Amino acid sequence: MTRRRAITLGAQAGAFLVAVALLTVLPHWLGDFRASQVAYVGIYFIAIMGLNILTGYTGQISLGHGAFMAIGGYTTAIMVGHHNVRDLWTIPLAGLVAGGAGLLFGVPALRLSGLYLALATFAIAVALPAVLKKFDHFTGGTQGIQLFGRPGFTGKGYENVHVLGQTLTFNNWLYYLTWTVAAVLFLIAWLVLGGRMGRTFRAIRDSEIAATSSGVNLPLYKTLAFGLSAFYAGVAGSLFALATTFVNPDTFPIILSLYLLIGAVISGLGSLWGIAAGALFIQYVPDLASKYVSKAPGAPSVAYAVILIIVVLLLPFGLTGLIRKSARPLTDRLFRGHNQ
Repeated sequence: MTRRRAITLGAQAGAFLVAVALLTVLPHWLGDFRASQVAYVGIYFIAIMGLNILTGYTGQISLGHGAFMAIGGYTTAIMVGHHNVRDLWTIPLAGLVAGGAGLLFGVPALRLSGLYLALATFAIAVALPAVLKKFDHFTGGTQGIQLFGRPGFTGKGYENVHVLGQTLTFNNWLYYLTWTVAAVLFLIAWLVLGGRMGRTFRAIRDSEIAATSSGVNLPLYKTLAFGLSAFYAGVAGSLFALATTFVNPDTFPIILSLYLLIGAVISGLGSLWGIAAGALFIQYVPDLASKYVSKAPGAPSVAYAVILIIVVLLLPFGLTGLIRKSARPLTDRLFRGHNQ
């Protein structure tokens, strides 16, 4: 390992620990309602992280990750709402079901790339609501599935939750659950993408021909990226179902997939370190536009679009690109100091 690489890893580990400490104490400064909002930020954080693995690291554009979130959300809803399975157990299972769906889609998607792959994934997001309404025996159709008050639902959606000797409100429990899962998945992604698999993914993104010439099993790794990305989306969908305490086809609208891609672009494709900015953007900016912009029909949407254009123009490589550019003088100085 080079000295520069060691300095970078040390800085990243320090940033991770600081973020964990901040997230631990943050609910003490927030009200109950604000804690629930920040829990949604954590859910989007997980979903964007999964999308970044696919699009940012392997270059496969997806406009259908909202559908994989829906698969995870409905897995949790069906198991908790219909079978009274403990909600915590359904979170990894939801990820596995969505990941399996991602693997199945990843095989035929090997023949597609660029905009053709984007349209194929978008077709999943368009078709899934109709499928959910069709099989109403399992999904509840347009009426959906209610989790509120179910025996398998921790706190039943309204009771206090006792964890490690602490009594938490339901919203605070949801906050800590979401961000604990997010921290674990972030650490896994950081370790995996920082190793051989991450280098292979980036090689595929940069040049599939060169990667194949170097001995990379292209179908295997591209399909694996789809499955891993969908797993993250499924976990996010499961947590989303728990946060809303109710799911129906409108819980995971088509535009959710576009929001996730917007969040990934704002975060900075090909990096994990700006994802929180993308999650904050898609959670708060639409609400702020609706709150402070004229109530004329369409005005909030126009304001949101203008804000998005300005952000993209100011941060063409996302927040991660800005962080790298700002931190480079410091890392160069530290590197030169160690060499002296």
